[in-house]
Amino acid sequence: MDMLWPTSLLFLGLVPALIAAYIWILRRRRRFAVRFSSLSIVKAAVGKQSRWRRHLPFALFLLALSSLVVAAGRPVAVVSVPAGRTTIVLAMDLSRSMCSTDIAPNRLEAAKDAARAFVEQQGPTTQIAIVAFAGLAELVQPPTNDQEILGDAIDSLIPGRRTAIGSAILKSIDTVAEIDPGVAPSVSSSAADTAPAVAEGAYAPDIIVVLTDGVSNSGPEPLDAAQQAATRGLRVYTIGYGTADNQSPMDCGDGFFNGGFGGPGFGGGFGGGGGGFRRGIDEETLKQVSSMTGGEYYSATSARELQDVFNNLPTHLITRHETTELSVVFVALGTLIVALALGLAWWWNPFG
Repeated sequence: MDMLWPTSLLFLGLVPALIAAYIWILRRRRRFAVRFSSLSIVKAAVGKQSRWRRHLPFALFLLALSSLVVAAGRPVAVVSVPAGRTTIVLAMDLSRSMCSTDIAPNRLEAAKDAARAFVEQQGPTTQIAIVAFAGLAELVQPPTNDQEILGDAIDSLIPGRRTAIGSAILKSIDTVAEIDPGVAPSVSSSAADTAPAVAEGAYAPDIIVVLTDGVSNSGPEPLDAAQQAATRGLRVYTIGYGTADNQSPMDCGDGFFNGGFGGPGFGGGFGGGGGGFRRGIDEETLKQVSSMTGGEYYSATSARELQDVFNNLPTHLITRHETTELSVVFVALGTLIVALALGLAWWWNPFG
């Protein structure tokens, strides 16, 4: 439970002050108490339970006051409800190393197969968007539940040069923001992010899945982009893809040299043909990205493992997290306790 106005809790300092005043009044009354010749007469008159009956109404009053002060702080709780519709943004790495043949026929084709199978498993209420990234990130397919269109978009992916993981996350944020008014668009690294932060533990009913086989070497820092996703309640699931210490040749056909998906500006050529390319996945950064946003990091070193990762993504359990204010509950509780305290005081008053 969080507080929207936590400074209001300072009024809880009234409770010990009132206790001190209550004790002072009790001691002051003793000075003017009537003296009896025998204590047995007093005990017989007031009964054995008179002490706690005497103080219980005041204790209830303090409890009611505390409840009302908490209500003034505007307590809120995050409630999970099933999402009627969700969007999954699949951001796929199209960097040079995706041409590696350590995963047959190459990493990119194996990733395409896994992505197509993932799309086919989704229900009609799930929209999927495709973001491709190399030296920059582009939205290849806006969110849709048309599996044929998504399959065509995945088939069209062609590798480029460099790896911009941060750009992929920001483009994914903007993709969600286009269809979800509750998610603010991303901002550039040089601008201050003014998007209101969601309550702790609250998430949007949309997720981002980033598949990469390398280290970010272009665009904004991945952790800066992840912070923007976390502020907006967007969970980012990262997948580190490829074998360790890979020295296998690269083969992506002629597509790479044609400039990559989206024209020459997207990827560009890299020169040269075969040769090995080390895996070099920045797993530490990918783990931090997922941890910051409430997602999870997965590792896949084969086509089968990658398919298993896609199968295990929590797409069937996506919930919408709503922030519910609980002030009315504490007000009602405080009012009820006050009424109880007054009723007991009137009922137990031996002189009433």
